[in-house]
Formats: sequence, structure tokens, C-alpha cells
Amino acid sequence: MTTLHLSAKGFQINTEIISFPVSIEVLKNSLNANFRVSKTKHNTIYTWDDLGIMGYAKQGDIIESLVISYQRESYNFSPKNIFSGIFHFNNQDIITYYKSHDFKHVKLFKGDNNGALVMAEVSAWFDVDDSIIRAIEVGQYIPYDKRKGIPEDKYTIEPLDEEIIEFKDFGFKLSVIEELMYVKELLLPKFDLYEFANWYKARDIDIDEEGYNPITEVEQYFKNLPIPKKFASALTEIYQDGGNDIYMNLSPFSGGAVEFWDIQTSEDAKHFPNLKKATLCYATDTAYNEMRALGIDAQWL
Repeated sequence: MTTLHLSAKGFQINTEIISFPVSIEVLKNSLNANFRVSKTKHNTIYTWDDLGIMGYAKQGDIIESLVISYQRESYNFSPKNIFSGIFHFNNQDIITYYKSHDFKHVKLFKGDNNGALVMAEVSAWFDVDDSIIRAIEVGQYIPYDKRKGIPEDKYTIEPLDEEIIEFKDFGFKLSVIEELMYVKELLLPKFDLYEFANWYKARDIDIDEEGYNPITEVEQYFKNLPIPKKFASALTEIYQDGGNDIYMNLSPFSGGAVEFWDIQTSEDAKHFPNLKKATLCYATDTAYNEMRALGIDAQWL
């Protein structure tokens, strides 16, 4: 019977400690069973049918990870049998430990809802489908860095050494940001909700769960965002629509129900001498009438 153990000592197969990546020659000795080889476009796959184990190699005979199969699959390279040996994590059955220690699950990639158990620089990632554990993939632990590729200061708001516009109405400011950031691309960086969620450190922002209502940190970002006065003359029109980029970044799944940011007053129009037209769907009658009184061609969408 094959015995696997992931502990503070490392990953052990029977009596031998294995380090990833590992050569097929080492696994021949530690697993001590027949195997077959399959080649795909990107991998060489070693399959131990009797043991229910596969090894994935991108470079021929150097294996990056082992897959321990708990459910049969129909691929040609899939093991003909499932794993029937012992797999322990820190001296406990690994599946029992995984199910009872949610707080120990470590994400390995974006969208990883299953997570891995990690110890001694080795990860054991669980392939779970509808609460059924199909396989466990064991390999070198590579921490997931959701901020990778995003400049450290991309969404850091620093004071500007120039005059800025002081807004009275947040809804009006959002309509201005829509034009200056997403339409004219003058106000940078162009805010992207998913990138911001990856960049943000204070907590995990779960867009799938939170995107039906205003996301507090995103709303605060736009409240704090300074608008330079030098851009004021570039604004000639306001166009509101439920599909505006600004609203989709504030609350992507709201379905256009963004009355949270209705323009209450058009007092801020005084900052924009070239604003001549406004198409509105998120504004009060008061704001609409004020625009008309200022000579702005305001129309309801």
C-alpha cells in the first residue's frame, strides 16, 4: 500500500522525502510500480494505473506535480484505478483535515474556490466538484500574488500640486468622471474594478458577492479622487446611462439600479463653462430644472 505524508519534514512517499520538481528516476524508486507515458501538447504525463497517481512534466522527465486520483476520469492518460493508499497531512487523514479546517485553505490562483493545504513549501491542492473531491495535486508551493503586474501605487491617491474642483454633489462628480476618465481619457489611471480588487490590500473584495450593491472602498475612492481644474473646460456634455463605465465599476451587477448616486443638485455645473448638454436618467427633478435654468440642454434618457 502506498503511503503519502505531507508534514513539516516535507512530502514523503512511503519512506522517502520528495522535493519538487522531481525526476522520474526518483519516483521510479519511491513508488516502485509500473507506469506508462502519454504526451500532450504541453505536458508529458506519467500514469501509475495501479496506484491511481499521475505525474505532470513540462520538461520530459522532470515532474512538477503529482495528481492523486480519487475519482475515475475518461481521459486516455487517466489512471485505471483510484488511489487506495494512505494520505496524511501532519499525521491526520488529509481529506478529513481539509474538510474540517476551512481556515487553512490557501488560494493558489485567481478564482480558486477550493484552496490547498500548504506545509514545508509544498502545496496539496484539492480538485472539488459539487462537494466531491476528485483529486489532490501535490507540488511546489508558489504563493498567489493577486497584485502581480499592478504598479504598487496605481490606485494610491496623492494630493495634487495644482487647483482642484470642489464638488458639492457626488452624483454630479461621477458623471464628470465618466466623461473625463472613460470617454475623453484625460483623468488617469482609468479605474478598473477587478484590477482594483486585486490591488487592494486591506481586505479581500469579493466582487461576485458584493457587486450587487455599492462597494464601500470603491465609492470612497471616487469620493477622494481629485479632479484638476485644468480639465474643466474639456467637459461639454454629460451622458448618463445604466451601462456607463463609472456605474459598472461602482456596482457591476446592480442592473442599472444606481439611484444611490442620483444627482441631487446641479450646483457643480458652475465649474464647467463649456457644459452645454446633459442626458439624464439618474437625477432629481430639481437637478434637471437647475440645468435647464443654466442654459444647459438637459433631456431625460
